[in-house]
Amino acid sequence: MAEPLLRAIAEEGYTHPTPIQSQGIPPLLQGRDVVGIAQTGTGKTASFVLPMLHALTQDPRRPQARGCRALVLVPTRELAAQVAESIRAYGRHTRPTLAVIIGGARPGPQIRALAPGVDIVIATPGRLLDHLSSDAVRLDGASTVVLDEADQMLDLGFLPAIRRVMAAVPSQRQTVLLSATMPKPIRALANDFLTDPVEIAVAPASRPIERIDQSVVHVSGPAKRGVLVDLLRCPQVERAIVFTRTKRGADKVARHLEQAGLSAAAIHGNKSQNQRERTLGAFRGGKVTVLVATDIAARGIDIDDVSHVFNFELPNVPESYVHRIGRTARAGRDGIAVSLCDPDERGLLRDIERLIGRSLAAHALSSSESAGEGAATDAASQPRAPRQDRARSRRAVGRTAAAKPQRSETAATDRKGHPQGGGDARPPVARSRRRARPANDVAGKPAGRPPRNATNRDDAREGLNRMLAGTGR
Repeated sequence: MAEPLLRAIAEEGYTHPTPIQSQGIPPLLQGRDVVGIAQTGTGKTASFVLPMLHALTQDPRRPQARGCRALVLVPTRELAAQVAESIRAYGRHTRPTLAVIIGGARPGPQIRALAPGVDIVIATPGRLLDHLSSDAVRLDGASTVVLDEADQMLDLGFLPAIRRVMAAVPSQRQTVLLSATMPKPIRALANDFLTDPVEIAVAPASRPIERIDQSVVHVSGPAKRGVLVDLLRCPQVERAIVFTRTKRGADKVARHLEQAGLSAAAIHGNKSQNQRERTLGAFRGGKVTVLVATDIAARGIDIDDVSHVFNFELPNVPESYVHRIGRTARAGRDGIAVSLCDPDERGLLRDIERLIGRSLAAHALSSSESAGEGAATDAASQPRAPRQDRARSRRAVGRTAAAKPQRSETAATDRKGHPQGGGDARPPVARSRRRARPANDVAGKPAGRPPRNATNRDDAREGLNRMLAGTGR
């Protein structure tokens, strides 16, 4: 490899290559296409960045205007920033020019950065396609294309954009596809874009690294927040990432943790790029000790000293579990991953266990955690009656209420339970729709509203009888 790159590697403190690096760098230096499957945190970024920088040092040509010499496609903004940081670190003595093209940022500065041409473009597919449509970038000079974390790009629906981008690059190129998982759709994608690739699998696909201590807590949904707070207050938790399934859920969990006295912040797709960068900076600097994130951050956070990962909600895609827990146990360190499993999520748990090839052990809770979790779990563990049975039960309750006997006229208490004076019987309640008229009192005087004229009432009754007699009734 070029001497400036070897010097930068030494300054980074690297002495021995990781398996993906030792097996992937030689064929890449030879110009071969490569499909690499490696566990997260094993050095995949350096395995393609170093050969790319070496190729740029061997070719003194300048990039054309609005063009680039190498293209790296990534699924998230955070991963784009991470790759750019690695390129700057390994290329500190070669100083390649680069442009980061991502969504959530103003397009103007990106267009100006692309205008003179750059050595390397790091981009998310959607925003790059926007610039291609407006003719702000051209890719016909790219000799190397890297698809990093290709499986997540497909999960996010980027396949149409990827195909349009790949149609804009030269057919004679070097293509690299790297990921921690390799499901069948990704392998089909590799067959479409790569030519006679060298396949490298340094670990079983989708298997988490063995240094992560994985466990599960079976807890009902309402009790999850309390159990999470107790887990995060454990002295062994130095820096933790909590994963939720939705953006709104991430905000709610972060607010709950802050109200509990923990230093927490949320990061997800609805946050602006500046907000996400500030949050990650605070997390790296130790101002925030708990980061609450959605899966968008599962592959874009490269922080070596994350001690714990908590799955507040299990992911719908089992492969996402692998990337989530891969945020810990990085750079040779150990890590702990704890998942909170609601009874409704047991199917997702079985999918994860099937993927990783083993069952997750039950996490040992402290006495306070067990008390809070146990009560909610007992309530949640009661089997719910089928819908028909619940409806039948409601009808039975209605019939019982209708058949409930009226109050006895000899009841000795009123409606509020107060005793009736002398045990006298209460008068029956009038149930006619028309309000009952009070009867005359003992002295024959009307009590309240006087009754209608009796003579008029008798005349009306006699007239009605004559009419009915005339009709034969």
